Amino acid sequence: MNAYDEAHRLAKSIKESDEYKEYLEKQKKAFLNEKNKEMIEDLRQRAFEIQMEQLSGNEVSEEKVEKVQKLQDVLMLNPDIKDYFMAEMRFSQLIADIYDIIEEAVNVDIEEK
Repeated sequence: MNAYDEAHRLAKSIKESDEYKEYLEKQKKAFLNEKNKEMIEDLRQRAFEIQMEQLSGNEVSEEKVEKVQKLQDVLMLNPDIKDYFMAEMRFSQLIADIYDIIEEAVNVDIEEK
């Protein structure tokens, strides 16, 4: 058994999963509206900036976090965006579960810092 061959089979299985197909479908629908796409990208950029500040050891202002949360709350009122975020969450959970299975099987211990 070749690990690379198995990885390709796993990738194919993921691409054929309901979670992945739904994610692509909901993403396409949400991004049909250019304004939706811009708002999603803006939210992602702001969230990324907060994460980078935290990883750099800087304290993130409560105001900045609240603005991102409010933006997310507003976006969740849009059914297409909400469906996209929910599908993305389910797909991300699938990937996280697969990673956990692999990590447990090979006893990889990646320390969080």
